[in-house]
Parts: sequence; C-alpha cells; structure tokens
Amino acid sequence: MENTQEKVLEKAILAGLYADCLDKKDCSTEDSMDELEALLETAGGECMGKVLQNRHTPDPRTYIGQGKVQEIKELVAMNDCSLVVFDNELSPSQTRALSEDIGVRVMDRSSIILDIFAQRAKTKEGRLQVELAQYKYMLPRLTGMWTHLVRQTAAGGSSPIGTRGPGETQLETDRRHIRRKIDKLEEEIEAVRKVRNTQRRKREKNGMPVVAIVGYTNAGKSTLLNKLTDAGIPAKNRLFDTLDTTTRRLKISPRTEILLSDTVGFIRKLPHHLVDAFKATLEELVYADVLLHVIDASNPLWREQVEVVDDLIDQLKAAETPRIQVFNKCDIMNEEILFKGEYNVEISAKTGEGIDKLLSKIEHILDNGQRHVVFHLPYSMGGYVQTLHEKSSVIKTEYMSDCIMVEAVVGPELYGKLRDYIADLDDENQENI
Repeated sequence: MENTQEKVLEKAILAGLYADCLDKKDCSTEDSMDELEALLETAGGECMGKVLQNRHTPDPRTYIGQGKVQEIKELVAMNDCSLVVFDNELSPSQTRALSEDIGVRVMDRSSIILDIFAQRAKTKEGRLQVELAQYKYMLPRLTGMWTHLVRQTAAGGSSPIGTRGPGETQLETDRRHIRRKIDKLEEEIEAVRKVRNTQRRKREKNGMPVVAIVGYTNAGKSTLLNKLTDAGIPAKNRLFDTLDTTTRRLKISPRTEILLSDTVGFIRKLPHHLVDAFKATLEELVYADVLLHVIDASNPLWREQVEVVDDLIDQLKAAETPRIQVFNKCDIMNEEILFKGEYNVEISAKTGEGIDKLLSKIEHILDNGQRHVVFHLPYSMGGYVQTLHEKSSVIKTEYMSDCIMVEAVVGPELYGKLRDYIADLDDENQENI
C-alpha cells in the first residue's frame, strides 16, 4: 500500500523571475528552472508547466505581476495541479498573496530543498540540522497561519464576540515555542560540534591527514568515495543523495594513510539558514588538509557550478585549504576539453580511469617531508622519547630488553637526528628529504 502511495506524484507548475535589478545569482533562467524541475522530481513532484517572467523589478505583492499570476492560475486549473513552486525566494507576504490568488499551495526553491533534506537525513545529526533549518525558515512565515484571526480583531468593532485577541496571542505563543525549539536544537548541534572537535584533535595527534570531498550536488562525490574505499554508499543519479557525512580510512601509498570524508552537495541559491544549520558538518572543510572539488565535466554548465561551490567554500572560510579540481565523468563528456593545471585531474569515478593520478596528487600535496618509521633507541637516549611525543605523532612505544621501540610519523628534523636508529631502514626511507 505504501509503495502505491509513493508512486503518486504531486503535479506542480514552476515559476521564476528574471529582473534587471536583481543580482544575477538570484535571477531565474531556463537553466535554473531546469534544475528546479529536477529538485521537484527529487521531492516527489511532477512538472506540468513552466512560467518565466521578465520585468525590471519584482512586484511587491505577487513578485511576478498580476498578469503572470492569472496565467499560472489557468495552467493550474488546466493541469489539475495542487502546487506552484517559485525558483526565487519569496517573502512570507508574497507567498501568502500568491496562494490566495492562485488557490493552491505556493512554495519557493528554499522550501523544496528543505523538504528534500527532511526526506534524506538518516542520522540523528542530519535530522537535527534539517529540523533547525526548517524552524528558522518557518519562524518569519507564521503570521500567514493566523491572518484570519488578526483580521477579525481589527479596529472598527467588526470582530465577532469571543474572537477578540486570540489571533495575536496564538501567534506569539507559536513564535515562543519555535524560538525555544531553535535554542534547544542549536544546543544539541553545538554538542555534536564538540564531539567532532574531540575526534579532530585525536586525528591530529595520530597524524592522520583529512581529505574532504566537496562539489555540486550529483557531481559524483559518493561514487568516488565508493571507488576509493569500498564505502558501499548508495550512489544514485539524483540531487542531494548524500546528506550525512561518511568518513573512511584510505592508504594512498605505502607510507601515507588518510581519512576521506564525503560531504553534502552544494547547489545554487542554497538557503542561508541551511548552510548555517549544516555548519557542524561543513566545518570539516575548514579543518581538512586537502579538498577534492569534484566537478561533473559532462555537464555543459560545469563552470557555473564551480563558481557556486567556490563561493560557498569562501563563505565557510576554507578558501586557503589546498584544493584539487577533480573533473569527473570524463568517460561521458559532451565535448573535448583539456583540463590543464598542476592541481587538475581528469577521472571517471565509475570506471576508475585517472584514480592513480588523483592519489598521486593527494600524496604530493600532503608530502611535507614526514616519514612513518620505527626507531630502536638505546636506553641512554631515553630523553628522545619525550621529544618524539612532543614534536611528532607517536603511534606506539614499547620498552624492550635492549632498547626502546618507538613507532612514529616524524618530520625532517627528527628524522635526520635519529636516522641511524631506524629499524629495517628500506630504500624508500633512505630518500633525501
């Protein structure tokens, strides 16, 4: 029975506005409307028509003007639709006015994205972050729910007996309730952040570099993580398939092991409150040693998508982190493009083509002269055990009958000083630093 219900798609009309006075990023175009259609399909809807309006400024009441509202109303009736979705962000009053004029529910791009996130979040952390974003989105839009009562309590004595006051009282009660929920959720997310900080310090102590995979939604991030680590994440061709961060260990060479993290995909016009809510997850980008920016090279709009991701990385204050641009899906590219550059690499996460080059570039960035070695120190040099703990990442210490065995990841200085005490010194470790 449930499966039958899942197949019933909600019919919707999509609408957008291109206005000269708006920032280019906030305007609707045919491409952004196509992306909105993909978002609608991901949320469980079906697009029955699109209306794209061009005007100098947004209409204060209806955003797109009364003429286009009437056109949308006719399309809704003709196609038996129950929903209209706007590509632009609407104010609470505009959403309310449009819903009254058209006679069906009206949503904007932000609310569709929130709905998808609510469907996809699986972990407790993911659900907390989505719930916080939803409440922050809902708070300024509460007024519309109580408009009928506010009208009844207007001056002039027209209010029916028994309805004076409750409208505003209920509105304020709901606002206080939502503010309390927001405060509680922020406290819980802060607790998650503290746990992450503890885990991060432990990783730093163990000398394990962190590489974070970032990119536009549906660029192939999960497919790449699966290819590299056999993580077993379901990687489907749909937007926002991954919300919950997955981290796996990966040995990229005999001497280098990393932690590889997948992150939520970015998209144009991503709601600010959603970015804020997911900062507990996204701050992993700030502390990563390397970012792998996965780009869908087969998408004609890949340049615009790169710009969106770069802007969000800047917003998260991770612009200084070393970055490799990973041009994915090169096996199905629509045109012949050469992605030249020291930190560019072409791959196919599906077939595995170019993966070796990618791992080589990661190691090149991480190679700061550190070596993973085992020392056999005589007891007369016991003082160096403390030095190793202070200035390197000690993995294991064992006091043996004739020496002290210390396994550690060391920098060039200590490596040079203690080189003669390295056990089983192989050719690789004898390389000049």
